[in-house]
Amino acid sequence: MKPRITVLTLGVDDLEKSLAFYQDGMGFQTEGIIGKEFEHGAVAFFDLQAGLKLAIWKRSDIAHEAKVPLSQASSTEFTIGHNVGSKEEVDRVLLQAYKAGAEITDPAHDTFWGGYSGHFKDPDGHLWEVVWNPQWDLEE
Repeated sequence: MKPRITVLTLGVDDLEKSLAFYQDGMGFQTEGIIGKEFEHGAVAFFDLQAGLKLAIWKRSDIAHEAKVPLSQASSTEFTIGHNVGSKEEVDRVLLQAYKAGAEITDPAHDTFWGGYSGHFKDPDGHLWEVVWNPQWDLEE
């Protein structure tokens, strides 16, 4: 399989609340919720970077679509890494997330490997790591 990841979909319990968090609180660009006219179809897409989108979709609708039982949510299933260009930007993003309603689970700190990072949970418990890695040159 050649990796061609184009959409990361987060299962959410309250689509409107999650839309407000990502659009209004975090400033992600979106056309809002689409597909409301279809049963199990309401979803919102956010542009991340070239060729990559974030989607939010009700957990129950994902279970229906994938034909799997709806299971209990867990913050430790995966993390989303958001890499930034400086320690100060880590601090700014974590503050923005907090003001938007996120829970800071791991305040920003120097890491054992020479970077700087912190974690937050979005309103549905999805875990994000905001990280500055001095070894990575980020393209803007």
